[in-house]
Amino acid sequence: QLQASGGGLVQAGGSLTLSCRASGFTSADYTIGWFRRAPGKERIGVACFQHRDRTTYIATSVRGRFSISADSTRNTAYLQMNNLKPEDTAVYYCAGAGRLIVSSMYNERNYRHWGQGTQVTVSS
Repeated sequence: QLQASGGGLVQAGGSLTLSCRASGFTSADYTIGWFRRAPGKERIGVACFQHRDRTTYIATSVRGRFSISADSTRNTAYLQMNNLKPEDTAVYYCAGAGRLIVSSMYNERNYRHWGQGTQVTVSS
């Protein structure tokens, strides 16, 4: 199971940290992905982290502003979002998969486990 939290309302230029707590995962061969669905748009991959090889994927639209990390001791992954923009407004989901290569990380079809989503709203 995955449980996402940390969303909220923030002004443009502000920061938020989303958390994704995992339970029931025992393998070190996992990938955590953060996806988002903006109003009227498809869900897209934002940031992904593969634990075994320490590889990451960051979408171009958020590169330099968002970062992903994971704390295995706490079974929690984080999405640090800085310099937020109104276009970052979306429902954010965390998802879990096995060991994925970078070219597969941003494809939601490769993820089997999904959290419930947390709303992020950025006001201008």
